[in-house]
Amino acid sequence: MDAAGSQVADECARHVGQYQSGFITTQGGNLLCSKIIHLITNNQVKSQVSKVLQECEQRMYKSVAFPAIGTGQAGQSPAKVADEMLDAIVEFARQKSIQHLQTIKIVIFQTNMLTDFYESMKKREDSDSATKEPLSSAFKSFFWGKKQSSEKKKLLILEKKVCLVTFQICGYSQEKMDATESWIKDLILKEQLENSVADEAIESFDETQIAILEDLQRRKHVTIELENKLSPPQIKISGISRDVYSVSLEVQKMIQQIKSTEEEQSKAELLYNLVEWRYPGSNGSFVAFDKLTNTQLEHAKVFKKPFLNVKINKKNYKVDLNTLKATDDQGKTINLQRVAKDEGK
Repeated sequence: MDAAGSQVADECARHVGQYQSGFITTQGGNLLCSKIIHLITNNQVKSQVSKVLQECEQRMYKSVAFPAIGTGQAGQSPAKVADEMLDAIVEFARQKSIQHLQTIKIVIFQTNMLTDFYESMKKREDSDSATKEPLSSAFKSFFWGKKQSSEKKKLLILEKKVCLVTFQICGYSQEKMDATESWIKDLILKEQLENSVADEAIESFDETQIAILEDLQRRKHVTIELENKLSPPQIKISGISRDVYSVSLEVQKMIQQIKSTEEEQSKAELLYNLVEWRYPGSNGSFVAFDKLTNTQLEHAKVFKKPFLNVKINKKNYKVDLNTLKATDDQGKTINLQRVAKDEGK
């Protein structure tokens, strides 16, 4: 309230007793937002979040940011609050009538609560395989913002290559040739195998993964079909059993790599909402590190590592985590900044 200014405090005073829905709405005051929704304290976190989300949609707001409701003076468990807030967001995200609200953020100022919210999100992501519409898609859409149509990923097509083999059978009678043909077909069918790998991560395959699949298809003499219109997307592999098993393992490794990368990006995004590391730019300004480097620096600091090697403008630097100074290969030293996002709020 102090950061918002006296104008907002006066507006709240004028609305005393007018909070039938459990909240009142004021102007943004000195804060960088158009409106502030003030919740009346109670322990029904899920209900409060649901009401705020419906209010935002009704008033055609495009984004909303929540604190970790009830974890301050109310003293509620961060894990319980995380579950209730995310339950409300998931239920809201599943509604088909949503037209206006595009971005939902939870701003966590207490670093120790970050794990509770991350684990709550992870539980939902791990259990979404049984749902018709994956929760991971809803989380990405609302927490990181909905992608505009110009950013739609182009449809990737895996070229299907089939090498034909022709058998010519000569014999003393039609009966013996038919028997030989049947024997050959049986041999082929016994050695043939078809295996499908289904996973939401396949949706994230790009040109790099498609190139790897094409190489596997060529080297292993299998047929690989990418069925990305199914839910979840599938990769179907057909061929000789040993080759199908081998390629299936490679596909599983690719999927796991995609998941690991997305998990690291998710952690980096959450941490970036708490702490930002910066290096000197031009004209005395400072530039934020990319989110993955930001995560590496913060982890090194938290775990009390003395030094960390990073790249700044394609040059190698050795960062002293105690003095926040970075030195390049020529001995030139620059000062870094570590800024907590809640400073000044």
